[in-house]
Amino acid sequence: MTETWRAVLGRSGAFFALWVVLIGTSPGDLVAGVLVSGAATWTSLALLPPGSQRVRLTALLLLIPHFLWKSVVAGWDVARRALDPRLPLRTGFVGYPARLRSPLARNAFASYTSLLPGTLPVEDDGETLLYHCLDIEQPVAAELATEETALARAVGNDGTDPMDRRGRR
Repeated sequence: MTETWRAVLGRSGAFFALWVVLIGTSPGDLVAGVLVSGAATWTSLALLPPGSQRVRLTALLLLIPHFLWKSVVAGWDVARRALDPRLPLRTGFVGYPARLRSPLARNAFASYTSLLPGTLPVEDDGETLLYHCLDIEQPVAAELATEETALARAVGNDGTDPMDRRGRR
């Protein structure tokens, strides 16, 4: 079975399963689910062709609680800083030279790290991701490096570009 057909079957099955979980199993719903999952599969193949990434499901599942915890901590940190005038804001920008090279990988990393406490990615020049920070005295670059490694592990490659396994730049 070719890689494309495996992707078609896997993605359409996942989309259809999601449809059943969200909508139900009545005959009319199942017909609509087949049509919708087909359209979603076609769109996903156009936007993300097979073979451009490999996901380690276990590592990705382990990343989810970590991501959720970081989201809660980020919300608490920002609220605490906004509501307590005694907490100083040392705003500024921090550049992070991400190892990721493909646009897809960099965008995924920027989106993932947008929920780190007090940081927001604002620019990507292809070499450096620029983050606006509420406190530039925090170890932002070290935390970004840790998160980049965790994301790389989850998408199945511990090399310099986890979203592009073939080494293209």
